[in-house]
Amino acid sequence: MTMKKDSTEPEERIAPYLWDGSGVPDPELEKLEALLGAFRYDQSARAIPQIENPAARARRIQWFPAFATAAGVTAVVVVLVVVFVRSRQTAPAPAPGWEVSSVRGSLSLGNATLSADHSSSHLVVGQVLETGLQSQARLTAEQTGQIDVESSTRLRLVAMGNDTNRIALDHGVIHAVIWSPPGQFVVDTPSGTTVDLGCAYTLQVDDSGAGLVRTSLGWVGFKLKGHESFIPAGAAAAIRPKSGPGTPYFEDASAKFRSALASFDFNDSTPRQHARDLEVVLHEARKRDALTLWHLLASTDASQRVLVYSKLARFVPPPAGVTEAGILRLDSSMMDHWWNELGFDDIAVWRQWERGWSGIEGSEK
Repeated sequence: MTMKKDSTEPEERIAPYLWDGSGVPDPELEKLEALLGAFRYDQSARAIPQIENPAARARRIQWFPAFATAAGVTAVVVVLVVVFVRSRQTAPAPAPGWEVSSVRGSLSLGNATLSADHSSSHLVVGQVLETGLQSQARLTAEQTGQIDVESSTRLRLVAMGNDTNRIALDHGVIHAVIWSPPGQFVVDTPSGTTVDLGCAYTLQVDDSGAGLVRTSLGWVGFKLKGHESFIPAGAAAAIRPKSGPGTPYFEDASAKFRSALASFDFNDSTPRQHARDLEVVLHEARKRDALTLWHLLASTDASQRVLVYSKLARFVPPPAGVTEAGILRLDSSMMDHWWNELGFDDIAVWRQWERGWSGIEGSEK
């Protein structure tokens, strides 16, 4: 007689071992038990006398080995989770800074030299980033914005926090796209302080400290001591050391207008030259140039201010509560109220920044 081959599968022969320890143990299972042995329940540690139904006790004893194994695995997981959480809690937070990426050529970052194949780096507070003749880079801060740094540029990260992000541009060109709340991103230059008011702009500074602010989105404020300019999208303003910002203008203004304005701001040495250049500006002005005329109110003497007021009032009539007498004495409330009629956003955003940053302008030292 041919003996029937045992058809019992390995799983069926091992199963009794899983439940009550009898049968043939699997080698892999034995390894697992050895690893988890430290977490096995110790029945001798504490005995709790109780009256129990014999049948229920038998069922409990059958289930116990599997339960003990599951409990051991759970204990390992809990230990690993606790260790991970504690390591995250005790690990020092990374220093705040701007991520440096898209490097072209080579540049210096602090004491290091970066090239196009560099690993991730950050510009942190106190560090200097300097590009060479053929190098460029991009700076990114998740909560603030993005800055493209052109060649031959030197800048420093002065401060960075929840509501403050300050960079000093010593010389060169940067293109900034900022999405943090207005007034939080500030750039110091040798000619004054640039304040982002929700915008995208280009700032360039030459080796003498002179330069240009050009806004492409939103508007920018620029200030040196008591001299301030507001530069909306499509407009620009020259900047000079000691003089600060020039009068902002739209770049599509006539060449005569722009040339006379530049002379009025920085080159005129006599009252006669001043008057002649102002006459050209007023003659060439369009309604769109109300931006320039509003700024000129504060940079003209009493006799010239009357002429500027008259021209501006023809383009944008002063709103209720704004009088000629008040504007001629440069009443700040009336000046602000009239600005808001020009269509370049509410000047209250700037005034709020001034109150929060009073006396902190780095370039006024």
